[in-house]
Amino acid sequence: MAKDFDLTETAVRSWVRQAEVDAGDRDGLTSSEREELAVLRRENRRLREDVEVLKRATAFFATETR
Repeated sequence: MAKDFDLTETAVRSWVRQAEVDAGDRDGLTSSEREELAVLRRENRRLREDVEVLKRATAFFATETR
Protein backbone atom coordinates (compact mmCIF):
# COMPACT_ATOMS: atom_id res chain seq x y z
CA MET A 1 0.00 0.00 0.00
CA ALA A 2 2.84 2.38 0.81
CA LYS A 3 4.30 1.91 -2.66
CA ASP A 4 0.92 2.54 -4.31
CA PHE A 5 0.72 5.98 -2.71
CA ASP A 6 4.47 6.68 -2.89
CA LEU A 7 4.83 6.72 0.91
CA THR A 8 7.66 5.47 3.06
CA GLU A 9 7.06 2.44 5.24
CA THR A 10 8.10 4.51 8.23
CA ALA A 11 5.34 7.04 7.60
CA VAL A 12 2.71 4.33 7.29
CA ARG A 13 3.96 2.62 10.47
CA SER A 14 3.79 5.95 12.29
CA TRP A 15 0.21 6.53 11.14
CA VAL A 16 -0.81 3.02 12.21
CA ARG A 17 0.83 3.52 15.60
CA GLN A 18 -0.99 6.85 16.06
CA ALA A 19 -4.29 5.25 15.03
CA GLU A 20 -3.74 2.58 17.69
CA VAL A 21 -3.12 5.29 20.30
CA ASP A 22 -6.24 7.18 19.21
CA ALA A 23 -8.28 3.97 19.46
CA GLY A 24 -6.97 3.31 22.97
CA ASP A 25 -5.11 0.16 21.95
CA ARG A 26 -1.68 1.64 22.74
CA ASP A 27 -0.33 4.09 25.34
CA GLY A 28 0.61 7.60 24.26
CA LEU A 29 -0.82 10.99 23.39
CA THR A 30 -3.87 10.94 21.15
CA SER A 31 -4.03 13.19 18.11
CA SER A 32 -6.31 15.64 19.91
CA GLU A 33 -3.97 15.70 22.92
CA ARG A 34 -1.01 16.36 20.62
CA GLU A 35 -2.89 19.23 18.97
CA GLU A 36 -3.87 20.68 22.35
CA LEU A 37 -0.26 20.42 23.53
CA ALA A 38 0.96 22.26 20.44
CA VAL A 39 -1.63 25.02 20.95
CA LEU A 40 -0.69 25.38 24.62
CA ARG A 41 3.02 25.52 23.79
CA ARG A 42 2.42 28.29 21.23
CA GLU A 43 0.31 30.22 23.73
CA ASN A 44 2.92 29.72 26.44
CA ARG A 45 5.66 31.03 24.12
CA ARG A 46 3.56 34.08 23.23
CA LEU A 47 2.81 34.81 26.89
CA ARG A 48 6.49 34.53 27.80
CA GLU A 49 7.30 37.03 25.05
CA ASP A 50 4.57 39.36 26.35
CA VAL A 51 6.01 39.16 29.87
CA GLU A 52 9.48 39.97 28.52
CA VAL A 53 8.14 43.03 26.70
CA LEU A 54 6.37 44.20 29.85
CA LYS A 55 9.55 43.75 31.90
CA ARG A 56 11.50 45.87 29.42
CA ALA A 57 8.79 48.52 29.35
CA THR A 58 8.70 48.63 33.15
CA ALA A 59 12.48 49.03 33.29
CA PHE A 60 12.36 51.77 30.65
CA PHE A 61 9.65 53.76 32.39
CA ALA A 62 11.28 53.29 35.80
CA THR A 63 14.43 55.02 34.53
CA GLU A 64 12.39 57.75 32.80
CA THR A 65 10.56 58.81 35.96
CA ARG A 66 13.71 59.26 38.06
